[in-house]
Amino acid sequence: MKEYKRFLITSALPYANGPLHIGHLAGVYVPSDIYTRYLRAKGKDVISICGSDEHGVPITLKARNEGISPQDIVDKYHSLNKKSFEKFGIDFDIYSRTTAKIHHETASEFFKKLYDNGDFIEQETEQYYDNEADQFLADRYITGTCPHCGNENAYGDQCEKCGTSLNATDLINPKSTISGSEPVRKKTKHWYLPLDKYEPFLKKWILEDHKNWKINVYGQCKSWLDMGLQPRAVSRDLNWGVPLPVENTKGKVMYVWFDAPIGYISATRELTDNWEKYWKDPDTKMVHFIGKDNIVFHCIFFPSMLKAEGSYILPDNVPANEFLNLEGDKISTSRNWAVWLHEYLEEFSGKQDVLRYVLTANAPETKDNDFTWKDFQSRNNNELVAVLGNFVNRTLILTQKYFDGEVPELSELTDFDKETSDKILKLKNKVENSLENYRFREAQKFAMDMARLGNKYLADTEPWKVIKTDKPRVGTIMNISLQITANLSLILEPFLPFTVEKIKKFLNFSGGSWEMIGQKDLLSAGHKINKSSLLFEKIEDEIIEKQVNKLAQTQKIFENTTGIMEQKDTISFEDFTKVDIRTATILEAEKVPKTGKLLKLKIRTGVDERTIVAGIAEHFDPAEIIGKQISIVLNLQPRKIRGIESHGMILMAETGEGKLTFVSPTEKIPDGCTVK
Repeated sequence: MKEYKRFLITSALPYANGPLHIGHLAGVYVPSDIYTRYLRAKGKDVISICGSDEHGVPITLKARNEGISPQDIVDKYHSLNKKSFEKFGIDFDIYSRTTAKIHHETASEFFKKLYDNGDFIEQETEQYYDNEADQFLADRYITGTCPHCGNENAYGDQCEKCGTSLNATDLINPKSTISGSEPVRKKTKHWYLPLDKYEPFLKKWILEDHKNWKINVYGQCKSWLDMGLQPRAVSRDLNWGVPLPVENTKGKVMYVWFDAPIGYISATRELTDNWEKYWKDPDTKMVHFIGKDNIVFHCIFFPSMLKAEGSYILPDNVPANEFLNLEGDKISTSRNWAVWLHEYLEEFSGKQDVLRYVLTANAPETKDNDFTWKDFQSRNNNELVAVLGNFVNRTLILTQKYFDGEVPELSELTDFDKETSDKILKLKNKVENSLENYRFREAQKFAMDMARLGNKYLADTEPWKVIKTDKPRVGTIMNISLQITANLSLILEPFLPFTVEKIKKFLNFSGGSWEMIGQKDLLSAGHKINKSSLLFEKIEDEIIEKQVNKLAQTQKIFENTTGIMEQKDTISFEDFTKVDIRTATILEAEKVPKTGKLLKLKIRTGVDERTIVAGIAEHFDPAEIIGKQISIVLNLQPRKIRGIESHGMILMAETGEGKLTFVSPTEKIPDGCTVK
């Protein structure tokens, strides 16, 4: 394994159009912080880079809806999120932003080099244009009727009712959200990065040279490469973003997928004049911490950009996590189904480490995982309070009681004493191996095993009984227990920084490096410790019930405001009889390439066999729905979706949480039966 001189750690730039929630912490920022703190404890040359991603259409839409400027939006959430990170102990060396002057300069230089080298493809296409507003329209600035489900408020990139991915030109009766007028098609010129050109490089670099990457990361990259890459636009018509550094391109900016990762580079330039040694020296190890929705951008798109530029190093690893759900449901910012960090900080003052601990214990490292308030309570009460807090508290109190707060001398050691002390170094090695391989959940468990070791040692030696007959023996027991406590303050620092500060204060111990873990004399005999207090406190049922009720109320408000129970406009019986609804069976199912939401289904209708395209890929595994009997609209006018002609529509029931369920017969009946 190569020995690196320095480390560059980047964390995904959070989008500055809303506050942070626990999914962000679990997916990216707690793992990143743990790894960075570990490297610092080892004395490595390491910098941790992050900042706000502040460009893109969603920000302009939010600003328009609120009647303020995009800069007002990003200023608000940049400040809020920066403070949340700081209060949670996420210790970045810099937290920058993509609206900063240095970022615009860096992104422009990067773009210009690729442009001058002829690395882009220049292409003219037709896009929607608003004559009244005198501007091209991004997909989200266009609404219309979804050709798939009839939703009259579908966006130009997606129908949020049926989930189907769309092109703006697919919409029926399209309208501009800016002026309300019908847009026209107009030619516009854009530049594209020919990702297909970098396929051979990516296949070798990822599929051959980085087989050690996490299986979820490797698998997603392989899937994209197997499907084949296509040129991707690096520019768009918009007034919010980094302007193209090319003549006669007024009103064109860099696509946010292109400029955002350059934010890592610009933030490093802002941090240090020696930024190039972190980005261009092969003796630097670069690691990207991201969520699974950013895997393709950091493993395929950004490396292709760096390869095209030619002077930058490539990431050594991209240990992306999957998603964290909340109480069995997907976290949703639009439905307010989340635990917001700024609210947690107010409602659970002083309990940052509790959340850090629980999120690490439930880290979605290889598959989606779930956060529940009951589990949060259980891990606090049964692990942090009963294991870690209990051991440290007993050790410090007994030392004050029996030895007036001084570390006692060691007397003759038993085999059990030696075995216990020796296990400290073994646990350190386990934690280190887990951290080096980005298994943070496992690493934290091994670190907590040191507290379990201490509890077992006290329980087996029973100093409160031995003190009556053999005080020197108790001195040895308490010395070893104090050494375990001091070692805990070193090994837990990457995971629980606020708790460690308390422990060090109680021990009157300044701490030390990672290499000191395992030493049996961190505290010398005669060292005076300070008075202590409880590290953690139990969380009572009523506190948890309050949070569960808060979520329930959030869901109730959402259902009321979205009109999930409201009746649509009344139709005549004659209108209803025009709809031919039949039972049918799914014979084949496969994902539509280059879409995340579409499935191509072969359906047996009892009348014929036909193809239907449905936006349900995020809800169902294709292999699991083959043979499923369903209901379909048989006589819906055919419609081309992503080049596939779809003949009909599947009927689905949708809950207020967005969960989809097939409308199916309760018992097996022949295909083609009429649903009346």
